[in-house]
Amino acid sequence: MTTWKEKLAEDIPEDIAGAIDAFAIQLKRKKQGELSDPVFGELRLRMGVYGQRYDNGKREDGLKTQKLNFPSGAILKGPDTLWDAPGMQRIKIPFGGVTADQLDVLADLAEEYSDGILHVTTRQDVQFHFVHIEDSVDIMLRLAAVGITTQEACGNTVRNITACPYAGICREESFDVTPYAKALAKFLLGHPDCRDFGRKFKISFSGCRDNSCGLAHMHDIGFIARKRIVDGKEARGFSVYVGGGLGAVPQQAMLFDAFLPENEIFSITQAIARVFSRFGEKQNRARARLKFLVLKLGIEEFRRIVRAEQSALPGDDYRIPYSGELSEQNDNPPRIGESLNGQLRPKGFETWSRANVLSQKQDGYCAVTIPLPLGDFTPRQARLLADISRNHTDGSLRFTAEQNIVLRWVSKKNLIPLYAALQKAGLDEIGPGTITDITACPGTDTCKLGIASSRGLARVLRAGLLEKYGDLDEAARNLRIKISGCFNSCGQHHIADIGFYGSSRTIGGYKVPHFQILLGGKWENNASSFGLAIGAVPSKRIPEAVDRIAGFFVSNREENESFQAFTKRIGKQGLRDLIEHLMRVPEYFVDPSFYSDWGDPREYSLSDLGIGECAGEVVSTTQFDLSDAEREVFEAQLKLERGEWFEADRLAYKSMITAAKALVKTEYYDVPDDADTIIREFKTRLFDTGLFSDRFAREKFGRYLLSRHAEGPVQPDYEHVRQLIEKAQLFIEASHVCYARLQEKVKTW
Repeated sequence: MTTWKEKLAEDIPEDIAGAIDAFAIQLKRKKQGELSDPVFGELRLRMGVYGQRYDNGKREDGLKTQKLNFPSGAILKGPDTLWDAPGMQRIKIPFGGVTADQLDVLADLAEEYSDGILHVTTRQDVQFHFVHIEDSVDIMLRLAAVGITTQEACGNTVRNITACPYAGICREESFDVTPYAKALAKFLLGHPDCRDFGRKFKISFSGCRDNSCGLAHMHDIGFIARKRIVDGKEARGFSVYVGGGLGAVPQQAMLFDAFLPENEIFSITQAIARVFSRFGEKQNRARARLKFLVLKLGIEEFRRIVRAEQSALPGDDYRIPYSGELSEQNDNPPRIGESLNGQLRPKGFETWSRANVLSQKQDGYCAVTIPLPLGDFTPRQARLLADISRNHTDGSLRFTAEQNIVLRWVSKKNLIPLYAALQKAGLDEIGPGTITDITACPGTDTCKLGIASSRGLARVLRAGLLEKYGDLDEAARNLRIKISGCFNSCGQHHIADIGFYGSSRTIGGYKVPHFQILLGGKWENNASSFGLAIGAVPSKRIPEAVDRIAGFFVSNREENESFQAFTKRIGKQGLRDLIEHLMRVPEYFVDPSFYSDWGDPREYSLSDLGIGECAGEVVSTTQFDLSDAEREVFEAQLKLERGEWFEADRLAYKSMITAAKALVKTEYYDVPDDADTIIREFKTRLFDTGLFSDRFAREKFGRYLLSRHAEGPVQPDYEHVRQLIEKAQLFIEASHVCYARLQEKVKTW
């Protein structure tokens, strides 16, 4: 009897089938104890299999609550634990494009193997959570049979290549970047020159310079479509940017080539990959991204080395099959585009249409953007969307970097029945790209690194903002909010108008969830600038902070003033004054609600109150010193704002010294007020002993201080000083965590 796997085999490309077979063998070897954890860890990541955090399998997002029989509160830390409890399966979706048939399969798999949720990521991927590792091979095979892979969805690889979801239909684009993103994704998948990276590698395509959909400036390689006249003829090419990235300390990409001919995207990417493999950091993961190599070499030297590598590339069979694919995407709309004319509009249609519908450059057609709360939708909704796509569009959909879905090639004449179908699916909410369309990473729901509940906060903010959406001023309505559960910027908080990242504070022996507030990032112009933190506010006061910031913006903005220009005009001090009173935390016995996180009634953290008066005095002094450090790093921002580079550098460095001294004083109370002594004692007592490190690998933040002390002032310009301030902020955050750990140490004496 023929098995379902044998039936699928003929539909699976040979190279993909080979990768899945190889993983299945390694999975078996790991189960039999024949493969080490580190080796298997990278192998499974390269096939999209992650460990995850979980809390008895309970989701509180309103979509589906399902109890799974796993140990409560556990955190998966390595490949071995994946045998005991489920993890996460990431699925690679180049440029976010899926067909209706593929979406049906995704729905089936989410229903059969996960907790029944399809989650869209900020890289236009799809993720399943609570997946048993022994089901992963079956999932991979069924996906491969419909042209989807999980290969290199994670790990030290070229991650999913993203692109503008409106590519091919946007009125402002230079040309459709879809075929280029698709071809490059095929070219790089499994490529031998992309197997020896020290860290992940991200690529994006944007059809124009001014809009944000491709986010080219925050990628390792960002391609922005351009046209120019060459020898009297119009030629296509790309502005190429390299070395961008978010993470804990974001960096703007640098211009590598103002106009790269379209037929060179393969060779230049291959050359950059080879240079990254050869010269990129391999030992210190904190400095293993391409951005650090570009900074180390300088853009001129990096360009020289890459060009030399490009000219010396060996013959590459990988490139040949895709050299003829660089042409316009062949979309085939099922019906003629026609206008709505005089059709009767149902209740709510006009508001929805204004907010969610975009006219294409092709007459009579439009694109409909569907907001997905928290990036989640159910198998039922997925199947209904697949049918909607077949009935009303060209049979395809695209996921977006803001965790939404775009339906393209909708004839305007069919907007009303499509709206009715979306209502039936519960997918008719309004406001994509507005203040209610909040991007959030998984945070403490499932991420091993989550510090605070980004999804819980997003859920609360979104509900409150939806209630008042119709009353919001247009300026406030168009603000973007993005939330990360930790400093790593998976929620892209650096490029939001109002961004947040999770942190914690210890108050009176109890831990309190907080979020750092960042203002003035820029989503537009392909993520062209980053916001800076102005202060940490208790999680439970963030909704009030958003109300105050948005309200102040609406009341005090000048005509047509953007939020970025507004924050620059008001200044960091004026903005901090808005939230200063919200930064205070009431004592536990006055209001215990501050000591739990959103969506979780349990205490966020509880420390024993039985601490002696001597310890209490030291705690008070340490907190005071850490507060001084926070003040100094904020003053550094003010100096940065005024262009006073040297003073900003000095204050950022001083803030780290202040925080380090605060920690050293817990063990060496009379430490001299001398930077060399403080650094020596910090390194000996805290850094070298591992007390400054934790599961978030915060030891890298300790290196920020040691490096600045050893190397002296940074280069006196905005970007270098801004990065030092970011590092100082992260060092202080890590100092708060280290201080809490030292308290626990005192308690056990």
